[in-house]
Amino acid sequence: MASTENPRKKYALAGTGSRAEMYVDALLGPHSDLGSLVAFVDTNEHRMSYHDARIAARRPDWPAPHHYRPDRLEEMFDVERPDALIVTTPDYTHARYVTEALDRGVDVICEKPMTTTVQGIAEIVRSARRAKEASGANLVVTFNYRYSPRNSVVKDIVQSGRIGKVTSVHFEWCLDTVHGADYFRRWHRNKANSGGLLVHKSTHHFDLVNWWLGDVPETVYAQGGLRFYGAQNAAERGLGERPELSRDNPDRDDPFNLDLAADQKLRGLYLEGEADDGYQRDRDVFSEGIDIEDNLSLVVGYRRGASMAYTLVAHSPWEGYRVAINGTEGRVEIEVVERGSVSPDRHTLDPSVAADAEGSGEQVRPEATRILLQRHWEPAREIAVPEGEGGHGGGDAMLLSDVFVGPGEDPLHRQAGYIDGIRSVLVGIGANESLRTGQAVRLADFGVPLDDEAPLTVDAGASGQERAATGVRA
Repeated sequence: MASTENPRKKYALAGTGSRAEMYVDALLGPHSDLGSLVAFVDTNEHRMSYHDARIAARRPDWPAPHHYRPDRLEEMFDVERPDALIVTTPDYTHARYVTEALDRGVDVICEKPMTTTVQGIAEIVRSARRAKEASGANLVVTFNYRYSPRNSVVKDIVQSGRIGKVTSVHFEWCLDTVHGADYFRRWHRNKANSGGLLVHKSTHHFDLVNWWLGDVPETVYAQGGLRFYGAQNAAERGLGERPELSRDNPDRDDPFNLDLAADQKLRGLYLEGEADDGYQRDRDVFSEGIDIEDNLSLVVGYRRGASMAYTLVAHSPWEGYRVAINGTEGRVEIEVVERGSVSPDRHTLDPSVAADAEGSGEQVRPEATRILLQRHWEPAREIAVPEGEGGHGGGDAMLLSDVFVGPGEDPLHRQAGYIDGIRSVLVGIGANESLRTGQAVRLADFGVPLDDEAPLTVDAGASGQERAATGVRA
């Protein structure tokens, strides 16, 4: 994003929950010579001040970013005049921030998913296309899985043609009962906020396959449901009465409890900030009001003829994924164990981004990555995976370099734009529609482009459409 002509850009950051930390730390550390934070936007003053304290501790000579509530977003643009806006707010608010920035000629770095609805896609397409003509402002969607070295190895194998033309993909993703459960206690538990796991989580996976294959998804059929979490499932399994919040559970050994007070970050960002906006981070995963699914199965059809069978389970005893990509000349397989098992006292919520997470001690299912390539008429051979330091095997550091320094020559084409954001999120939106209707869905019928030059046939609405916006609540 930065250039030699303008080596130090001004960044504003919308959404100061836990996901914001990666970007704040990048601008405090390895990319401090390229940019500075001039503003935070959030509903929660406490969370903004939490990051102020972290900045002051590391860079006491830096001025604290100015604070703005979402209803002062236009004022923030006028006063601070940022070069770029980083968006880490709840998923359903992304479209507002993205479009208002692009309409002002401001670059955008947006966390996945790019948005959650067809209307949101349409608004972003309109703004991105107008910005390209009027100001050159750019939208980057941060799919960090692309940058993970192991996933880059798979991309290189497929792109090089070593397995021939791809015919089918089998993709299984397992979220364990620590990480998976966490989506059912936060704002993600309501589909209106997150689009469900098919949009919030699975867009990572759909983008990986789109990118690995260099292909465009066209159809989707889905089945699934809420089969483990939620009040009804708890009652059927005889779990008995449960309080609405983990903090009120008298059974302190309950493995599904989340003790916000015991974790410095969770306490500082959420428990101590509840008075500002009422957001409660420790809802019980077996309480009423959950309307997203925890078991999902999809069939996705691609333009060049391949198909994908995809499954996600959010209550697995281990965490990781298995993918097999079949081609006319062979097959590549990747198996990743991010956490071989979980114990009731383990609180590292997401093992994929915990670079220093403790090992599980598993001997039968050790935490490891294995990639096998087997061409027809040949024995299988294991492909080495280079692992870097930091989250996602060093992938986060590479993504941040692309964001703040700018992409160099990359034969794997890892930086993602708004068309990639559309292709991934539309699979999730289409799958949600298929769950609703019981029918297969053609993604082209939504009227939003799956290619750069394709027409937009959905009304994008008026410029600057008013929507309620909240600060990030990760």
